[in-house]
Amino acid sequence: MRGGWSVAAVLAAAVVAVTAPAVAAPRVHTIVMDKMKFGPVPAGIRKGDVILWVNRDMFRHTATARDGSFTIDLPPAKSGRTVVGKAGAIDFYCKFHPGMKGRLVVGK
Repeated sequence: MRGGWSVAAVLAAAVVAVTAPAVAAPRVHTIVMDKMKFGPVPAGIRKGDVILWVNRDMFRHTATARDGSFTIDLPPAKSGRTVVGKAGAIDFYCKFHPGMKGRLVVGK
């Protein structure tokens, strides 16, 4: 075709648009600290997601990654966020109460 798109070019552009992988928006996952323990760790955490840490206890706590990738310091009745920066298993604990611990399992 002169001065316009050929049928093949239009179809090729449509195929590329349909088959391009969708990028999932980051999700927010909540982990609650209460009664001197971390609550359940949500399933389905992916790299780039946000963890919302909520301290419902009457004591100060931290959520500290053993690999040093994050530390959140939370006075009573406060919350904080961290973005998960890598896939894999990330063990975490409270600096003030080492018996408080958990593990994030992060997909790609």
